[in-house]
Amino acid sequence: AVGMNSARLALIDELVNADIAAKKLPGAVVLVGHLGKIVFRKAYGNRSLVPTVEPMTVDTIFDVASLTKPVATATSIMILVERGQLRLSDTVGKFIPEIDDEQAKRVTVLQLLTHTSGYAPDFDLSEKWTGREGMLAALKKEKLKSPQGTRFVYSDIGFIVLGEILTRFAPLSGAEAAAANSSSPLSADAVPFERFVKNSILARIKMPRSGTVRQSLGKVVFRSYEIRGEVAPTENMCGQQSYLGGLPDTDCDPRYHILRGQVHDPTASRMNGIAGHAGLFSTADDLARYCQMILNGGAVARQKVKGKRQNPEARILSTQTIARMTQPYVVSETGETRGLG
Repeated sequence: AVGMNSARLALIDELVNADIAAKKLPGAVVLVGHLGKIVFRKAYGNRSLVPTVEPMTVDTIFDVASLTKPVATATSIMILVERGQLRLSDTVGKFIPEIDDEQAKRVTVLQLLTHTSGYAPDFDLSEKWTGREGMLAALKKEKLKSPQGTRFVYSDIGFIVLGEILTRFAPLSGAEAAAANSSSPLSADAVPFERFVKNSILARIKMPRSGTVRQSLGKVVFRSYEIRGEVAPTENMCGQQSYLGGLPDTDCDPRYHILRGQVHDPTASRMNGIAGHAGLFSTADDLARYCQMILNGGAVARQKVKGKRQNPEARILSTQTIARMTQPYVVSETGETRGLG
């Protein structure tokens, strides 16, 4: 109906099943869209192998790791840019003045989005700290590894900084913006980054099985979904903690202490699961709706409701903003390019 070749789509089965047989992955969900329609959606293999085998389902919730960067963080930043509350030329020091490195204070939002800030890929994982306060203490003393704007280095720190800017800036939207003190972007009652993402992106695009998972005192609090069994596990806890230079005080038998519904990324984990670079959980269907929003130039596809009129079109970003996000920005002397986020 939309001009796709079903015989070609059927080749996906052979490719994915071959990788499962080769143990490159335990399972997968594949979704293909074309011209606003889903033309292929299928689950393969298993989502869990230990301690029990569970088959993959098309609605499995995944830790989508660095997809947090474009879906949550970059989109949120561009919402604020479009509202006129933030500029791509604004500097880190404007929002986080307490950091020590004067060069880092001059890094721009644009440089953070394009990984040309000069920040290292990640914080030193051997340093022991937890929570947002621990991150801010580490960020305060973090120095740039290269002059801003001179090198492309994929940096989680850069997007952690963007997440912190959003945490401080988030209340300035809608009625809150009208009531806020326009002389300062900061507010004592700042809406957390996670709430901004949920209200401004996930809820409006209708991504009901997507969200962040706050971790506190060893407990996991699900925000947008509640059934832990529908979340694909990632790794055993001991494997994750080894990135941080040590092992937890638990039995490290790999069959147990599986991370499930807890963020896998080590730095996001010690930030209690709420960070600008990783921490989002989502499904193939929800991510497809986000992708369709981008393809629609910022508009959310209308949903048909039986017996009712279609939901009115929601717009996350303007067509001009989407064009700005997806245009190529040169990030190296040899001509490599990136989009924003």
